[in-house]
Amino acid sequence: MENNAVKRELTVKAKKGLSVKDIILVAVLLAAGAVLKFFVGQFVSIGGMKPNFIIAMYCLAVLLIKPKPYEAAVVGLLAGAVCQLFPGTPYLNFVSELLGALAMSLLILIPMQVGKFNLRPTVCTFLSTLISGTAFVVGLIFVLGAEAATLIAYIPIVLGTALINCIIVSLLYIPLKAVLDLNA
Repeated sequence: MENNAVKRELTVKAKKGLSVKDIILVAVLLAAGAVLKFFVGQFVSIGGMKPNFIIAMYCLAVLLIKPKPYEAAVVGLLAGAVCQLFPGTPYLNFVSELLGALAMSLLILIPMQVGKFNLRPTVCTFLSTLISGTAFVVGLIFVLGAEAATLIAYIPIVLGTALINCIIVSLLYIPLKAVLDLNA
């Protein structure tokens, strides 16, 4: 009797770059963030400053699509470009959103499961918003020559925005993950 056994091998294709679905999701979420920033920002004000909902949306996008750091950097730069459409300090958002998105892409790699609770959406968004906000304020001080007291004035704004963003992302993450059928 002849044995014609053939060795079978399982090959797994690695994800190469962002898919069209990923790019569309990023675009839709950044657009939603811009709309929220424009309309909701008219009614919500923390110490005279409006929260930046665009940060929440790119954090949500990074959390859902899990891009490589260089892909997250592109998402951050796109978010910075969207921020340029609004009145404010020009160009600082490119750096702050780049750093925020990079931070998010690295933070989501850390396991944050406590029992049945996934703390990743909340913790990563809060920390990424803090990083983005701090980079923005440091830019105001060192690049634009703002007073160092600016940092103290921005602390409640950055913390308030981080709190709002982590709530938004935490509320939207599970339903969007389920609807988009992502294995996140």
